[in-house]
Amino acid sequence: MILEEGKQCLRIEAQAILDTIDHIDEQFERAVRLILNCRGKVIVTGVGKSGHIGSKIAATLASTGTPSFYLNPLDAYHGDLGMIGTDDVVMAISYSGMTDELVRFIPLLKERGIQIIGMSSNPESLLARYADIHIHIAVEKEADPLNLVPTSSTTVTMAMGDAIACALMSERHFQSGDFARLHPGGDLGKRLLTRVEDMMFKDNLPFVSPTDKMGEVIELITQGKLGLAIVTEGDQLVGIITDGDVRRAMHRLKEAFFTTPVAEVMARNPKTIQAKARIVEAGEQMNHYSIHSLIVLDETNRVVGVIDSFSCLPGTRFYH
Repeated sequence: MILEEGKQCLRIEAQAILDTIDHIDEQFERAVRLILNCRGKVIVTGVGKSGHIGSKIAATLASTGTPSFYLNPLDAYHGDLGMIGTDDVVMAISYSGMTDELVRFIPLLKERGIQIIGMSSNPESLLARYADIHIHIAVEKEADPLNLVPTSSTTVTMAMGDAIACALMSERHFQSGDFARLHPGGDLGKRLLTRVEDMMFKDNLPFVSPTDKMGEVIELITQGKLGLAIVTEGDQLVGIITDGDVRRAMHRLKEAFFTTPVAEVMARNPKTIQAKARIVEAGEQMNHYSIHSLIVLDETNRVVGVIDSFSCLPGTRFYH
């Protein structure tokens, strides 16, 4: 019974979010464009559970490039109204659209010409009528057994806030580097800001020449523990030999493998990355090409290291 109740709650909330997709309409687009053109900040407001959700929405907006903060309407009556400027946009949240403390706060904003995005379940509510733009967040039922506790409704409200944030990120072409600058602390910030040169293997790199014999290369690959050998002529990178290349060559060449020159086995034009590139760029490149390592070059295109996929993943060497 306990397991089924938990599953049923999630089913109802998941369905509520799916149903909300139909509420992404021209009002949603107008709201996003209003925020995009806002010369000030986005102030999110709401009372009770809507206030808690509003605080999260404001934090998400702020962390994804939209200056934003949460303001409790009750505090606005006692001086905090001065925190809102005429260039700001207010996002007011009330599931009923009739919350007294919020509805009494709205005329103060209208008097100052501040534009309002209302978010409620009732398009005929006072909030919907006061707002310049209204976003519909109605749900068929709450997820609790009594259909009373804000569950589906708060889930949908938060999801709608996330949808607005995602649309804004897309329109602003918000990139991982932008995200990193707003999240400099913690593991996430470190992963986004760390550069390849900080994580690459650079000592005792397994260099070989095109004329070396494959029998010698196998031993070097084993000692290097990187699963590859770097093929160079002078200071120039000319190829790479991976464990996969070795296996395929052994199968193809049989007993002749050990005396075969590296030039006949190596892969030419290996994938590379600059030492100053961010670690996330290395991970993206490896994912794109479905490879496990990149040769690292300095500004003169000289080989200075190797970066592998484990260095780019959370929970591995990167965080040690």
